[in-house]
Amino acid sequence: MQLAALSAVRNRIRLGEPLPFNVRDNDRTLLLARGHLLRSQAQLDALMNRGALVDLAEVQTARERAVRAPREQLPQIWNETIGQIGRTLSEAKVETFSAALEESVGPALTLVERDPDLAIFQVLSQGANVDTAYGVRRSLHSAITACLVAQRLAWQPGEVERAFKVALTMNLSMLALQGELARQRTPPTPEQRVALQSHPMRSVQLLQRAGVSDKDWLTAVLQHHEVEDGSGYPSGRSDVCELASLARRADVYTSKLSARSTREAMAADVAGRAIFMQDPSHPMTQALVKEFGIYPPGCLVRLGSGEAAIVVQRGPTVTTPVVACFTDAGDRPLGKPYRVATSEPGRGVVSLLHPATPQPPAGVIAAALMG
Repeated sequence: MQLAALSAVRNRIRLGEPLPFNVRDNDRTLLLARGHLLRSQAQLDALMNRGALVDLAEVQTARERAVRAPREQLPQIWNETIGQIGRTLSEAKVETFSAALEESVGPALTLVERDPDLAIFQVLSQGANVDTAYGVRRSLHSAITACLVAQRLAWQPGEVERAFKVALTMNLSMLALQGELARQRTPPTPEQRVALQSHPMRSVQLLQRAGVSDKDWLTAVLQHHEVEDGSGYPSGRSDVCELASLARRADVYTSKLSARSTREAMAADVAGRAIFMQDPSHPMTQALVKEFGIYPPGCLVRLGSGEAAIVVQRGPTVTTPVVACFTDAGDRPLGKPYRVATSEPGRGVVSLLHPATPQPPAGVIAAALMG
């Protein structure tokens, strides 16, 4: 353990936000664990005055950690990254939003690049990140989807990152309203309809107040509900930029995978078919359907051999994913999942299980993902 003075990494600490590393006393005993909130400058000054120390191995950016961490740590890093994104979007503090967004987007993009199957799992798994607010979760799912499709379309890295940011922030002004609408069983009220119609403009205004000046980013947020045939809103224009077009498709697809009080989540194969039928000839739609396939990671399936399983990896074809069985052929839970290539004879997928089917415990899922 190579230690350094806390004062040497003062720039990595933000009051009111979780500590990015453990803080130790000068005898190496733990004073504050990573994630603790320092709420005042006086607390921080007291720690530095007593000679508090940090382990240099822990003093790395979240993006560096996502790059270097062993593969078995990736699910946990995803959870931490999603938590950070959730706090950034929910709080949306004007003075810190831009910097906090950059800090949380970096590791998310790295995680998507390191393991696209695990990234898709975040979108599909109904049990993943259940503590994250509905609107934030929907924004994140759209962002991951837009990022993956942009990569499949061979966009340049800068454009891939911009696509992620557009999808993540396009609904910034209506995150709470999304949650309300997901819970209520009645049609939107007149006030809610006005808020829905105006949210692209209001999201742009929030981003501008937070210091975002990227014209392409702002334009795409403004246009993300416009449609090339002129049937969209708020202006009904037909000259829609590519970033906005991608963000809209990602939003439409992931909305079909999310349950609401008035409807259940759509099965992955049905959602893919539905969005494909809307405009089958469009390259973005084709890329999205190819990227996610029929049985994307995170969905639950039944095998021809009888086991219930969760898809953990895309396979050689869209119909032959790699799965982790969590029950035996008699539907008895397994203590330890085992992986199966559904391309094996007799092990093919015969059906998707209902999206609301109870998933195996989190520990079983983590073992299956990294197995």
